[in-house]
Amino acid sequence: MQAALETDLATAFGTLGWTIVRANDVDPLLGHAFIRSQRMGMSVFQNIPADAPLIVAEAVWQYSHHVLAGLRSHRGPILTVANFAPDWPGLVGLLGLNAGLTKMNVAYSTIWSVDFTDDWFLNGIREWAETGTITHDASHVFALPTLDRSDEKELGEALADELLTQKAIIGVFDEGCMGMYNAIIDDELLNPIGVYKERLSQSALWAEMLTIDDDEAAEVGAWLVRRGMRFRVGTNEATDLTAAQLCLQYKMYIAALRISDDFGLDAVGIQYQQGLKDLSPASDLVEGLLNNVDRPPVRSRDGSRILWEGKALPHFNEADEGVAVDALVTNRVCLAMGIDPATTLHDVRWGEDFDGQFVWVYEISGSVPPAHLGGYQNAEGWRQDPVFFPAGGSTINGVSQPGEIVWSRVYIADNVLNVDIGRASVVDLPASETERRKQLTNPEWPLASVVLHGVNRDQFMARHKANHAQIFYAPDAETADRALRVKATMFDRLGIRVFLCGDVNP
Repeated sequence: MQAALETDLATAFGTLGWTIVRANDVDPLLGHAFIRSQRMGMSVFQNIPADAPLIVAEAVWQYSHHVLAGLRSHRGPILTVANFAPDWPGLVGLLGLNAGLTKMNVAYSTIWSVDFTDDWFLNGIREWAETGTITHDASHVFALPTLDRSDEKELGEALADELLTQKAIIGVFDEGCMGMYNAIIDDELLNPIGVYKERLSQSALWAEMLTIDDDEAAEVGAWLVRRGMRFRVGTNEATDLTAAQLCLQYKMYIAALRISDDFGLDAVGIQYQQGLKDLSPASDLVEGLLNNVDRPPVRSRDGSRILWEGKALPHFNEADEGVAVDALVTNRVCLAMGIDPATTLHDVRWGEDFDGQFVWVYEISGSVPPAHLGGYQNAEGWRQDPVFFPAGGSTINGVSQPGEIVWSRVYIADNVLNVDIGRASVVDLPASETERRKQLTNPEWPLASVVLHGVNRDQFMARHKANHAQIFYAPDAETADRALRVKATMFDRLGIRVFLCGDVNP
């Protein structure tokens, strides 16, 4: 896929009279030229003229920190390019890399294409070849205006004042998941909004898991089955979801709650992908359960309390601290408004037109709260792909129910915290189309079919500063609009720059 992308780019730039020079050769033993470490990235950039026009081509997920050192000091015009494809989603890597470049105040241009022959793409690279920049349509974005007094504004301000006064702790089980430099927020930006970090180690999570007996873990599994969740279980540890993998996931769920109780956390994030993946089954089942109000009860160490009884413990997947801030705010807004606080991030995975509108595939690696699927009876546990998760583990698989949602992203730009926020609908596609989209991406992961309000594909791609988007449901459109106003006001009162995106009624 990467080779095909590079061939297509060479052809497209060739029509402009440009020749692309590859910065590092294909390794004859490995058969590819992917930059495989931060050290390798530094070595590659030593051979790139600092003032040369530079293209970063993404056809797969990329580890941003492998190239950030070189990009930080590069003086020439930078263009990030990705394929827009479901199976090997360079667009996901592109969004993460763009967010990192934005965070470190490095100028760049960006573009994407399905087949690199469309006029929009060709006109874009021509503009970059001639001027060193590409200008995208940002007419859908506007700063939060001064809002009139209302119940929503008063609530948002009160919730912000409460957070600033009482403060909150987010527990981070190891920072820096999968090279997401953009997902790390320094204390100097978090502390002024009332948020503080408790830095935890995944080794402590594993150690805590080992103290939990099998009978207690089995109670979690029995509860899920009683609620109607089904698991596709086999006996081959290498390829199947097994009872042993599920037992360890149940222990991780209990351990995460008890450690969070020990430290008085308000939200927790498990890095996992580059931490425990070779040792433990995936954390996705755990993450989705934590973000759900209705979930298996877990007692404190002394047995005297049910931890977060009748409540969700916000979990920020992949230890993405932009998600941590968002999930914390979302939880408080929803609870104050009497809305189900179940929330999650999704990968902005891909999308296509369907029946006259662009429908995004939002898809996270198995950790959607069951409430977003309409309940446990609509959730299935599938094994994580052995390619990415050698120790296995269950996802929370299913199709997100139709409904009105608020989407947002907290990110760093201009050395301050920003948030983009907008409205969208999760739509109900025909079963055959939903299945086609799942098979084109990752069928073991939960999918949401999302239509953004007043934001087209290219506007979203050009603006969005993350590979993740945060969502929560409201019972109807009017309530979703009200919740957005409360959330935007709370962010604004905290000192975060707020941008409204698309058709939003502020």
